[in-house]
Amino acid sequence: MNSRVWLGAVAYDPKVVTIWEAMRQYFKEEAGLPIDVVLFQSYERQVEALLSSKIDIAWNTNLAYVKSEFLSHGQCLKVAMRDTDRNWTTKIITLKGGQISTLKDLRGKVLALGSRDSAHAAILPKYFLEKQGLSPGVDYNALRFDTDVGKHGDTGTSEVNVLRAVMDGTADAGAVGSPFMDRVQREKLVPEGALKEVWESPTFTHCVFTGRAGLDLNVQEKFADALFGMSFENEKHRPILEMEGLRHWIKPEDGYGSLREAASKQRLLEISYD
Repeated sequence: MNSRVWLGAVAYDPKVVTIWEAMRQYFKEEAGLPIDVVLFQSYERQVEALLSSKIDIAWNTNLAYVKSEFLSHGQCLKVAMRDTDRNWTTKIITLKGGQISTLKDLRGKVLALGSRDSAHAAILPKYFLEKQGLSPGVDYNALRFDTDVGKHGDTGTSEVNVLRAVMDGTADAGAVGSPFMDRVQREKLVPEGALKEVWESPTFTHCVFTGRAGLDLNVQEKFADALFGMSFENEKHRPILEMEGLRHWIKPEDGYGSLREAASKQRLLEISYD
């Protein structure tokens, strides 16, 4: 393989083009590592490309990573992640003053879930609730919003729909990721005091750069070192980091155990062709 690295990213938003053009320039001019960025319409196609070595590194969601890990028999490896990819949780929210105060109150009620391939708004809520003795269609009725399938919940559209369903009473409660809930509170997207959090899941990890099977470890290390060389204090780097939602790139951690088990139980580890 030559020194050029082929990097995959999913175009879930127009800003992705801006981010990765800026990253491409940074890698070339400051890190001395030329990269070409290939944009995909879905994480399923990106995982396929990584497994077939059409790209070297993929900027993956947690679900895309565990799929890549499973289908490569553990040969696809974590390379680097954002500081903001640690300690995500799923939250169950409801209207303040409503009938639901604890998880047991969900019995017989309607729970809104996000896109079916969103780890934080669908896969893990179902998984964690089953561990609490609550199964969809048996103990509660699931109202699903499959509005951005293929993007693994990156657009946030399905979580907006979950929030609306809770606010207008279509659903008794809803499942969203902690970063989305932080944004709701920070940007005051609902009246203050309108919502309450009924339950919060154990923590899990979100996105991670994933290297293909057989990728030269020197290339992988050089790519990671280039990321670690970006500084929020650098005026050229800061806008890129802010657009990508982080302050520092960090060494990869795990935190994927719950999702590995959930995706296996829900038969989500194979590539979907929907």
